Amino acid sequence: MSGSALFIAVFLACIVEAVEALTIILAAGTARDWRSAIIGLFAGLLTLAVIIAALGPAVSAIPLGGLRLFVGGLLLVFGLQWLRKAILRASGNKALHDEALIFKTELAAAQQALPERRGLVADWYAFTLSFKGVVLEGLEVAFIALTFGSNQHNIPLAATAAAAAVLLVAAVGVAVRAPLARVPENSMKFIVGIMLTAFGMFWGAEGAGAHWPGSDAALLVLIPAIGLYALAMVALFRHKPANTGAVPVAMATSHGGTHS
Repeated sequence: MSGSALFIAVFLACIVEAVEALTIILAAGTARDWRSAIIGLFAGLLTLAVIIAALGPAVSAIPLGGLRLFVGGLLLVFGLQWLRKAILRASGNKALHDEALIFKTELAAAQQALPERRGLVADWYAFTLSFKGVVLEGLEVAFIALTFGSNQHNIPLAATAAAAAVLLVAAVGVAVRAPLARVPENSMKFIVGIMLTAFGMFWGAEGAGAHWPGSDAALLVLIPAIGLYALAMVALFRHKPANTGAVPVAMATSHGGTHS
């Protein structure tokens, strides 16, 4: 796997998580109190830094074969979950992920919550909403960066890609102070789901002792093959009756929940 492929895979996956975290923070700050939301943001980042500092060396210490088997299995489960939802959305059997709607939902819930001051935090609801959003989405970013980076023995490059994605989304979010509804998030999730599934299959098989023909070049066949299969599933499900009970995707309000 080349450095550029590693960077792109981590960057795209992390952009999706960063957009979702930004939506939560914006809702907390807009509806409640920006100072409390920002304190929650930095508290979440500090918590993530501690977790990453503890997990980073532990992940790197695992033997390569065991690491690839373990990480491959996790990525496969993670990727298949994303890909399943992406196929259902693309085929019309599940509502598209709508960041603008999620923002409105979070905003309405935040406006209804009663104000509560705790210590230096003027609005505890805004703090906890922002904190949970950063930690939950940030853990997924950290997982992606650590697993991809460890498998390729290039954690610095994976971390750089993750940081670039987060900084880009943060910069745009600060500039517009609105959810990034124009980001083609559903298409990105479809692509990322394909890539995570492919890497999960590739690394899991290698960790189990299998040898791919052409080594890393096998990914050039594996990724398009999974992509074609996913598109075939989209075409197949489009010919089936749509799920009339599908509702727009919205995060669990007041809990900072996430949805891929």
